[in-house]
Amino acid sequence: MSILVAIAEDNDLLARSIQEKLELFAADLRIKYRARNGKELLEQLAKDPAIDLVLMDIEMPVMDGITATAEVKQNYPAIKVIILTVFDDDDKIFRAIQAGAMGYLLKDEPPDKIVEGIKLVMEGGASMSATIAAKTLQILRNPEIIHDPQLGIEEQPSKREIEILEYLQQGWDYKKIAEALFIAPTTVRKHIENIYLKLQVHNKIQAVQKALRYRIIK
Repeated sequence: MSILVAIAEDNDLLARSIQEKLELFAADLRIKYRARNGKELLEQLAKDPAIDLVLMDIEMPVMDGITATAEVKQNYPAIKVIILTVFDDDDKIFRAIQAGAMGYLLKDEPPDKIVEGIKLVMEGGASMSATIAAKTLQILRNPEIIHDPQLGIEEQPSKREIEILEYLQQGWDYKKIAEALFIAPTTVRKHIENIYLKLQVHNKIQAVQKALRYRIIK
């Protein structure tokens, strides 16, 4: 039986290359569809969730791969996710694993190694490029590397912005937040724009997830 794979990759040339190489090296592997960002992947999964594994890029527009991984694992826990990226920094490795990824491979891995990684994850294992495995061990030995709450945040949200993040976490809309804080909805909108800039995110889900990850809210 074929392993059904979805690819989340914003680069058309890379996506096509990954698909051609993988299908060449594995007759029992079928690329079912490809998405250009995390949001598009979730939309595809909502229509057709019959996927075994997602090969997930990290840096994508609209919704990044780490946020998308968390969403996939929350809504489709049986689907495996392998990060396939060029990034090997400690923060991204930690956040990807924390989001639920079962593998972290670099794009310069030979196709047979990626296929091997896919099969290992499908059998219940974890797959990592050698350099990523070494970095992961370093993180485990030195957890303070990723325990800095300021890590990855250019500027901390203000007290008012943190209040608004807490309301967003509860699913409140602009009008309801404005009424609770006795401010205008346009003021709430402006605060949320500032939150997006400071946290370097593009939507409410990403803002709340990043705020939780960096312990800005609980």
